[in-house]
Amino acid sequence: MRLLKNVISVAYTSLRFVLYKIIYNKRFNYKGIQRFSPNTQIFFLGKSSINLGKSVSAHSGVKIRAIGKGKLSIGNNTSINYGCMIVAMNDIEIGEGVEFGPNVLVYDHDHDFRAFGGIKSNKYKVGVVKIGKNSWIGANVVILRETIIGKNCVVGAGSVISGTYPDNSIITQERKTIVREII
Repeated sequence: MRLLKNVISVAYTSLRFVLYKIIYNKRFNYKGIQRFSPNTQIFFLGKSSINLGKSVSAHSGVKIRAIGKGKLSIGNNTSINYGCMIVAMNDIEIGEGVEFGPNVLVYDHDHDFRAFGGIKSNKYKVGVVKIGKNSWIGANVVILRETIIGKNCVVGAGSVISGTYPDNSIITQERKTIVREII
């Protein structure tokens, strides 16, 4: 049964990607066979572009968005787990062999809440996000703009990260549970 579902998913993805290629032309590129769930959303707005390497897979509930002049590049053999969201307004580059746990969020932009009108003004600060090849991003991780993760890194579940991390790093955040009596 699982094999049949995968075959159907690959066939559906192939048809869908041919259609995207016709509609978006040079703004959408992919190589080889892909396996995207029919419940995966791919969204373009403005002059944005998405480039997929060979054998990229995305599970159910994944949302991939390129907005404005945003560029999103995903390397060969990358796997995006259930419920992930990747939104590029500027530049996101995901290396080959990267594995995403469920519900990972990747943004190369933040709302500029200091702009006149606050968040409602729709002003953003943009940066870059780069994730090195063969990295593993744990469940519920949030990757913010101006983040560069080296090759062969592990990002621990539930981390919220921004900054530069060297190759071969394990990136986690300390958590402290505090229990108080209700008085």
